[in-house]
Order: sequence, then structure tokens, then C-alpha cells
Amino acid sequence: MPHVLLIEDDASVRDGMELVLRRHGYGVDTAATGEQALALLAGERGARVELAVLDLMLPGMDGFEVCRRIRARSATLPVIMLTARGDDSDIVTGLEAGADDYVVKPVTAPVLEARIRAALRRAEPSARQRSDADLAGLVIDRAGLTVTKNGTPVALPPTELRLLLELSAAPGRVFSREQLLESVWDHTYLGDSRLVDAAVGRLRAKLEDVPAKPRYVQTVRGFGYRFGPL
Repeated sequence: MPHVLLIEDDASVRDGMELVLRRHGYGVDTAATGEQALALLAGERGARVELAVLDLMLPGMDGFEVCRRIRARSATLPVIMLTARGDDSDIVTGLEAGADDYVVKPVTAPVLEARIRAALRRAEPSARQRSDADLAGLVIDRAGLTVTKNGTPVALPPTELRLLLELSAAPGRVFSREQLLESVWDHTYLGDSRLVDAAVGRLRAKLEDVPAKPRYVQTVRGFGYRFGPL
């Protein structure tokens, strides 16, 4: 049974979402503040959490900072952020803080559950066995699901790792944002290219010597992204 940490300060929303998740078979821990959530993750109960659903508008420590601290603590815990508005700046800031996906409140139960299932699938080991990559100091071990840069391990959250695996499986091939949304995020509808762009930005910050001049994850203007060097 997957276990979810729900971080939401509105008691009625929190109770309703918890009920929905439990009806779908999830174990649920809840927190009303970011401080409570981080304390829970640091304790014994935190070891069972497999995904966090995080509201951005929290009292005290806001959701952006909570997301940054979760990501600093764990590179692998999927984070889905909740935003009360489809505000572009909130969404971009949340994604840059390390969130894997987002949904806008009020969110229907089927949409939330579908996003959680997709995020948990991304966190599972990839079943695809393709050749490892060793390019210009970047080594991608597809069987072991590890990445090293000049001999130093690079910790990547599931979404960023799957994005790198997808791109590096076909060096030189150009992938559109829509293709990546479907293959990496499992979004076959209502996809948002900002998810791809934010993940690419985080990936470049960890892999590239000069993120503004990428060697590995390259932009093809008007089309999408490709994996180099070419």
C-alpha cells in the first residue's frame, strides 16, 4: 500500500483529500504546517512516506521552502504541489524548488489520484534495459539507475532521472515537450510544458559545467530537447 504525506493547512480540504486517498487504498499521514511535515519526515514515520502532496500556501514556512528542504533531505521522494491559483509565477517557483508535478485546487479525486499514480510509477526502477552511456565524463548506468559526473555520484529525483534516461536512450534525437510529458510524466492530457522546462533546468544545474551552455541536454529551438554531445 503506497503511503502519502498530505501537507495542507485547511482542515476541511485536508480531511476530504485524506478520505479520498484512503478510499483508493493509500496510507496517509497529514500535516497542517511545513514544520510539522519536516518533523514527521525526520522521524520514524518518515521512512514509510513514498510521496508528498504539498500545498504551497501554508502558515509559517511556505510550501516553496518546505519543498526545497524536502529535496535537500531526499533526492528521490516525489513531490506534487497544490496551488490555489493557476498563477504562473507560483507554478514556476514551485517547480524550480524541486516539485515533480502540480495540480490546481480545487482538484477532483480522479485527477489527484492519477497524478499520484503517475508520480509513483516514475519513482519505480525503469524496466527498460538499454546501453549504458559514457559521454564526456557523464556515466549513466541504466541497470543500476545511477549517474556519475567525472567519477562523482549525481543524486537525481525520479522525474529528473527518467527524463535523463529518456533523452539519453536516443542521443541526437529531438524530443518534443509533448513527447516527454507523455513518456516521463504519463500526461496524455492537460500536459504543461513548464514541467519539462523546469526539470530540464534542474537537470542542467546538476550535470552541466556551464548550465547556460549545455553539452548534454540541449535545446532545439521551436522543437524541444535532445541529448548530446553531438
